[in-house]
Amino acid sequence: MLELSHDVYLWIKALHIISIIAWMAAMLYLPRLYVYHCDSIIGSEFSEKLKIMERRLLRAIMNPAMIISLALGAILVVNLGYGALDSGWLQMKLLGVLGLIGFHGLLSKWRKDFETDVNIRSQFFFRMMNEVPTILMIVIVILVVVKPF
Repeated sequence: MLELSHDVYLWIKALHIISIIAWMAAMLYLPRLYVYHCDSIIGSEFSEKLKIMERRLLRAIMNPAMIISLALGAILVVNLGYGALDSGWLQMKLLGVLGLIGFHGLLSKWRKDFETDVNIRSQFFFRMMNEVPTILMIVIVILVVVKPF
């Protein structure tokens, strides 16, 4: 168990929340770019511009935000002590986090499909996928705040 001072704990918690917001913003925006990319003509100036935007969003915001979120979250979990892992709310939250990590991986794969002009998915698909991080976020926030079990 890691025992952080109250001030350090609050700073880590604040930075964790900030990095989660950045990660979520990117995971909500990237599928919207994919919706627009589905409409673009392969090789067009618009398609090429979307490729740049998607790559920069993933590499400059989404990836670093995820890494920082996970690192700070791990510190917060360790600070709770190992007995906390027996808590149902924390176990479910960690499953939700695994879902976010998996979705992040899918977004990365789909970006590569657009980058190489081999996307086969529709606008409708990406509109539906745009809801995944929102649902996971709602579940995770309720678990952390309410701790229903």
